[in-house]
Amino acid sequence: MLTLFSIILLALLGAVALAVFWVIGLYNGLVTLRNRFKNAFSQIDVQLKRRYDLIPNLVETAKAYMAHEKGTLEAVIQARNQAARARQALQGAPADGAALQDLNQAESGLSAAMSRFSIVQEAYPDLKANQNMMQLTEELTSAENKIAFARQAYNDAVMHYNNKREVFPSSFIAGTFHFAEAPLFEVAVEAERAPVKVQF
Repeated sequence: MLTLFSIILLALLGAVALAVFWVIGLYNGLVTLRNRFKNAFSQIDVQLKRRYDLIPNLVETAKAYMAHEKGTLEAVIQARNQAARARQALQGAPADGAALQDLNQAESGLSAAMSRFSIVQEAYPDLKANQNMMQLTEELTSAENKIAFARQAYNDAVMHYNNKREVFPSSFIAGTFHFAEAPLFEVAVEAERAPVKVQF
């Protein structure tokens, strides 16, 4: 027969066990959401790399037709290289707000350079009709669309993670175990919110 002391002790042990499992559940939930937004960033990263790989081919194809536009072509390659460096700096730490800001700025610069490239190429009808250029343009447009969808998925994952880490009672666990706020992937300049338009 159990004594009153034994019943109270079992009840306390049961309550402690429930509390431990509850804390473990909250912690694991935060880890899962953090890993989800990191995975979502890796999807953006794959598409950005694809985009950066296409741009030099696009410029090489255009060089034969746009000999007098060397400055424009060099600006595109320089902006592409700067964006690629910013992407590499962010690869290991998608929660780094400063590195994400640098990538956003580099992406804005690349978008501006690509816009100038598109405007200049309008003066070269033979370039617009080039089969290789049309194929590269189609692939670049596809990459731009995939980047937009990947950014949306990343921002959704970040929102879920940030909500979980900020609401009570998981905010205590997030603070205790240093779950930092994740930054959204936003375009800084309003004019850059539209995808790059490359038309041939």
